Amino acid sequence: MTITGDQALAQAQAADDQRKSTKQAKDEPLPLLGIPLAIKDVICTKGVTTTCASRILEGFVPPYDATVMVRLNAAGAVMLGKTNCDEFAMGSSNENSGFKATCNPWDVSRVPGGSSGGSAAAVAAGEALGSLGSDTGGSIRQPAALCGLTGLKPTYGRVSRYGLIAYGSSLDQIGPFTRTVADMALILQVIAGPDSLDGTSVPQPVPDYSAALTGDMRGLKVGVPREYFVEGIEQNVEKVTQEAIAVLRSLGAEIVEVSLPHTKYALPTYYVIAPAEASANLTRYDGVRYGQRVVGESMWEEIEETRGKLFGPEVRRRIMLGTYALSAGYYDAYYKRAQQVRTLIRRDFETVFAQVDLLVTPTSPTVAFGLGQKVNDPLTMYLSDICTIPVNLAGVPGLVVPCGFSENLPVGLQLIGKPFDEATLLRVGDAYQRVTDWHTKQPQL
Repeated sequence: MTITGDQALAQAQAADDQRKSTKQAKDEPLPLLGIPLAIKDVICTKGVTTTCASRILEGFVPPYDATVMVRLNAAGAVMLGKTNCDEFAMGSSNENSGFKATCNPWDVSRVPGGSSGGSAAAVAAGEALGSLGSDTGGSIRQPAALCGLTGLKPTYGRVSRYGLIAYGSSLDQIGPFTRTVADMALILQVIAGPDSLDGTSVPQPVPDYSAALTGDMRGLKVGVPREYFVEGIEQNVEKVTQEAIAVLRSLGAEIVEVSLPHTKYALPTYYVIAPAEASANLTRYDGVRYGQRVVGESMWEEIEETRGKLFGPEVRRRIMLGTYALSAGYYDAYYKRAQQVRTLIRRDFETVFAQVDLLVTPTSPTVAFGLGQKVNDPLTMYLSDICTIPVNLAGVPGLVVPCGFSENLPVGLQLIGKPFDEATLLRVGDAYQRVTDWHTKQPQL
């Protein structure tokens, strides 16, 4: 959406100069020195427009950098620009942007997934070596699967949310897109870790992720949850996923079937909690303090006109859903009960992780679908995230790696780990990529 050409050239020149001086001094270079990255347009970038792909924030320029940007800049990364997304990260196809839809580089008549579809498409098309997205219900992992990339949603609290414009505050997490797990480890190493500016950041030590990439996964016990092979999953997607699981077995993993019995309640639970949090978070966009404004005859009319005309239909839909769930007389029936079910979902994961080291599932029940195919059917669109949403509700990490093709379109394998055990996910994903070449495939542009 926004190309930061002059800034990128300046950062690249600084990286060249730094590399020369580092070589002469025989010092270790910065971990991401000169690496070109793209940033989802929900992450604040000082002096660079950040719109959340919404007309209500058109032209908004943050006065500060998000913590992840501070860390990327300190590591020598080069920001190429800000990527398109579903408005305020609400969507599964990248068609809800207030500006334009993003196309899938593998087939421009199809969606790249959402909400971080622009970040995924940029890496898949070779426009950047990596990118950052945000994941509230699958918004990194689903686009990674649909675009043939490696994508990670870290544990909630592993990466600072300071400077991430909120959708669902108890669900949102920033994470990277890359082609390989090895590249993923480098970026995660830089952005992970506690942050005093984020009250949800957890003071857990950050391991050496690259050191975890041993290529050896012998002795690991991998669970396959029966509930994730849902009715409606495309036959070829299931076939490719099962073939990938067989590769893990051939690498020495013990594969066992497990059960997460409350998985069937994840989708309705999410679509109470996430819209409720969104309705609270988005009250700040009133045309008074910042952002665009539609002029009216009174303050209340201005607020109503601004929100009614500048929020897109999906954002308005979720605000109304969330406001209803939080309203007097319905709070206990919907929001409180959804939080109770969320606890049951999290306990399912705790129970299973006492038996296995990680889980393996499909990422999306389908490959990339056609532009416009589901845009007028919200329920069908919401079902696109049926395999990813439980991970956010439980707060655990999820990694997606490319595992094959169906209809000449990428399929992604989802690995789900214990809290703050991203290292094991990266170890398994890297071992898989060492014996397969799906991650090396690129679309013909």
